[in-house]
Amino acid sequence: MDRKSIAIDMDEVLADTFKKLLKTVNEVCHLSLTEAEVKGNKMWKLLNAEQAIELRKAINSPGFFRDLEVIDSAVQAVKELSEHYDIYIATAAMEVPNSFHDKYEWLIEHFPFLDARYFIFCGDKKVVHADYLIDDTVSQLDAFTGKGILFKANHNENMETNHMQVDNWQEVLELFTSLQVV
Repeated sequence: MDRKSIAIDMDEVLADTFKKLLKTVNEVCHLSLTEAEVKGNKMWKLLNAEQAIELRKAINSPGFFRDLEVIDSAVQAVKELSEHYDIYIATAAMEVPNSFHDKYEWLIEHFPFLDARYFIFCGDKKVVHADYLIDDTVSQLDAFTGKGILFKANHNENMETNHMQVDNWQEVLELFTSLQVV
């Protein structure tokens, strides 16, 4: 029997990019934004043009993506899923070209049991051919040709979508258990 495949986004699904982004925007733009103020919004919409340029420079600097915290329970859940599914990591790295090396090293460190040949650094996830995609961005899920699963993140709170939705990795495991024995 052929194994089904799951593509998993990195930022805000495996890695807590938001936490570092909030800290960085407050530092480089001399702001004091809180998580509550940003909830349900793209942080970029809260910045003026000059602040956006400064934040983009900080994000595109080497090392930004290297020390991100892992989302709670992600490692164990992905390990469990990898026993029954082919796991691909599909990260939209084209928006931040200097992120490739950091993201690769981060994935190797935190998910050493995954096959690095299944890491996909892309822009638009319509190029990813898997049975499922777990992502925090509705537009990526809309472009995907398999079944999309929206992973809850600060920016997509209360977002209306036709995609299945999960709040955390425990719910991901429960969903895949209901689809097939995990």
